[in-house]
Amino acid sequence: MNKDDMTITIVEAKKKSGMGWEHIAEKVGLNPVFLTSACLGMNSLKPEYADKLCEVLSLTDDVSEALQEFPHKSWDKIVPTDPVIYRFYEMVGVYGDTMKEIIHEKFGDGIMSAIDFSMDIGKEENPAGDRVLINLNGKFLPYKSW
Repeated sequence: MNKDDMTITIVEAKKKSGMGWEHIAEKVGLNPVFLTSACLGMNSLKPEYADKLCEVLSLTDDVSEALQEFPHKSWDKIVPTDPVIYRFYEMVGVYGDTMKEIIHEKFGDGIMSAIDFSMDIGKEENPAGDRVLINLNGKFLPYKSW
């Protein structure tokens, strides 16, 4: 089973189960953002977590094996048209240089890791309209001279 077929199988089983990603993640013992990313093919799971997910969603061993395979992290190089994903492109377009400047000012010349990284997505109820809270936490990796 390839990662695309795996994702389709997992999403169908999730829908059939009536559970949300947070509930599934709680049962598996992982952060919901990371688990969702693995289920969508962009990360891999250790065997114990892949097996637990398959147990929770009543999936077969071939899904567990596909979850454990290292992903090929590639996506279309065009600007996406999905409104939620497009807004992240817009945010980076508008604030990317600002983020880079402030990171360099605080840390020096380097980057934020997307490998030694975590993300949490939350909701803040607000009378003026609920707010999306996103916390990105990545290790700073300085560039080295040689």
